[in-house]
Amino acid sequence: MARTFLSEPLEQYLFDVLSPRTDVQERLRRETRAHPRAGMQIGPDQGLLLGFLVRLLGARRVVEVGTFTGYSALAMAMALPPGGRVLCCDISEEYTSVARRYWREAGVEDRIDLRIGPAASTLATLLEAEGPGSQDLAFIDADKTGHDAYYEVCLQLLRPGGVIALDNVLWSGRVADPAVSDADTVALRALNLKVRDDSRVDAVVLSVGDGLTLARKKP
Repeated sequence: MARTFLSEPLEQYLFDVLSPRTDVQERLRRETRAHPRAGMQIGPDQGLLLGFLVRLLGARRVVEVGTFTGYSALAMAMALPPGGRVLCCDISEEYTSVARRYWREAGVEDRIDLRIGPAASTLATLLEAEGPGSQDLAFIDADKTGHDAYYEVCLQLLRPGGVIALDNVLWSGRVADPAVSDADTVALRALNLKVRDDSRVDAVVLSVGDGLTLARKKP
């Protein structure tokens, strides 16, 4: 299954030659490819970018909304300094049981705090416990109709200069097709315009994977 808007040979080159990954990461990708919902897994190029953002920001506190089998969390946890933490929000014990196996094998399980339950509740609890401005980076890749609400609370959680990464903003091109009007597509279109016009952030849309928006919270 294609994970980018590139031609298949160029995507294969990107993944095989330009997106280095560990043996644990590659085995997690292979196992997830056999999953009925394999399309939910980010590409290795996105994993590399998320790890790069962790290092670039000097991030110590990271929030992830939507974990699935754990590839993105693994990529970010591997990039964290000692004492760093990724807090993962997901609703599936089944999917994240795969993630736990690979996190443990990679030796980063102690850097990941997995919370099973509705993300809105988990984020509200985090905001109360650690306060506004307490997080460095947020990655949002969950139910698309919920992205706006996750964006708002993550913006509160972020420190000035922190970054929110929003996945699937190009939605396999459906956001640009006026004939498509399902709830997910409509929600993503609205959020794309909202972030574009949001005076609280500087934002850029990258044609990485299925489209990735990076929004930096202004000081």
